[in-house]
This record gives sequence, C-alpha cells and structure tokens, in this order.
Amino acid sequence: MSVVPAEVLPGAARADGSRSGQGADTEDGARAVAALGPRARLWPALAAVYRAQLSRARVARIPLLFVATFQSIGIMVLMRGVVDGGGEARAVVAGSSVLVVAFVALNLLAQYFGQLRASGGLDHYATLPVPPAAVVLGAAAAYASFTVPGTLVTAVVGSVLFQLPLTHLWILVAVIPLAGAALAGLGAALGLLAPRPELATLLGQLGMSAALLLGVLPPDRLPVFVQWARDLLPSTYGVEALGLTFGPDPDWGVVLLDLAVCAGVGVASLAVATWAYRRAAVR
Repeated sequence: MSVVPAEVLPGAARADGSRSGQGADTEDGARAVAALGPRARLWPALAAVYRAQLSRARVARIPLLFVATFQSIGIMVLMRGVVDGGGEARAVVAGSSVLVVAFVALNLLAQYFGQLRASGGLDHYATLPVPPAAVVLGAAAAYASFTVPGTLVTAVVGSVLFQLPLTHLWILVAVIPLAGAALAGLGAALGLLAPRPELATLLGQLGMSAALLLGVLPPDRLPVFVQWARDLLPSTYGVEALGLTFGPDPDWGVVLLDLAVCAGVGVASLAVATWAYRRAAVR
C-alpha cells in the first residue's frame, strides 16, 4: 500500500475523511475567488485611467486646444472694442481664460460620458477591478490637463491686449485644477445622468454657454437675477480669483476664499459624478 500526502488528494478524499462534498465545493469556490486577486486601490487605478485617457485623446489634443484657445481669444478681441480697462477688462480676461477650461472639462466631458453610456462602454469599466471614483477622477483629470496650455496662452494674450500686469499669473497653477475639477465633475454628471447622448451634448453646450455669458461679461452690467445665477456657476469663483490678481493690490484673503469655494464645489461635483457613474453602470 502506497502512502500519499493528504495535500495532493481531492478535498473530498483527504485522509481524515471529515470533509463532505459540500465543504470541498465551498473550499474550491473560496480558492477561485482568491485567485481573482484584490481590488485595485484608488490612487494606482486613478493613475492608470488618467494615462489611458491621456493617450487616447492625444491625437485630438492639438485641434482641441486650438479651437478652445481661438474661441476665447476671439471673444477678447471682440470685447476690446467695448471694454477699455479697469475692472471690466479684468473680468473679460479672467472669464475668457476660464472659458477654455469650461469648453473642455464641461462640454467635451459631458459628451464623452454620454457617448460612453450609450455605446455600452461603461460595461467595460464595470468589469475592471477599479473603484468608480478612479474612473471619474481619472477622466476628469485627463480632460482638465488639456486646458493648461490654452488657458495660459489666453491669459497672456488677454493681459497684453488689455494692458494688464502679468505678475500674478502664477495663480493659474491653482485656478486651472480647481476650476477644472468643478467643471469636469459637473460635465461628467451631466453626461452620465442624461438618458440619451444627444441630451448630454445639449446639456454640455448649455453649460459652456452659461460659462461664456456669465463668466466673460462684466458682472456689473448684468441684471440682479442673472448675477444670482452667476454665483451658482462653479467656474465663477475661479474667474473671480483670477480677476482679482490683475488688480494693483490684490486682496489675497478674498482670492483664497474664492479658491476654497471652488475647491468645495469641485469635491461636491465629483462626488455627484461618482454616484452617477455607479447608477449608470448597474443599469
């Protein structure tokens, strides 16, 4: 009679004979689940989604930046014949610069998630062991990254056009990511909640139009009820923060307060977008 170690026998035929077939099935199932590996952590998964989104849109990056930047510079050229200087000029340059962010992070991201939901692309992400927040944040960060060169060029051209100081343009290091997060979260939520991709495109266009009309036009010339609507737009606080730095003596306390509000709106909008992603992925 040969002696065989118990480890090489099937679960139901171990030497102790104490395990039933049901116990063996349970053990085999547990091993199969364990073989799938742990779920990916948030930050590594976010970095992977960010790199994937960045590489996929690299081909469309140059025309995208050209359109967004050319649009904002054209608006400033048109407003140059109406606005001479002072606070109105600062509002026009700041609003046109943040408009580049709105064009990409709000408008195009709403279209992207709307098409992704309609084409079944969310099913692909649902099969990956990545947290939903990583998908939303990775895509939002990739789209917001496209806006950096265009926003910088628009701010420099506008400052030269309206004879504004270039000293404090370093504030764009904070304005671009915070305004981009707020607008990208809103765009992703609109795209994921819209029942049809055409409606997602429409909502994205309306959001960008609101950023154009409420952000570029000087607030003092707007009716009171429109100024209230302007306060509800996430990009308004980025525009205000950037506009204050063009002044001769910026109030940095107010600038930090505007940036803090923009950051809070960004966290809230990205949280809503993550919830909308979970809701759309299970349907």
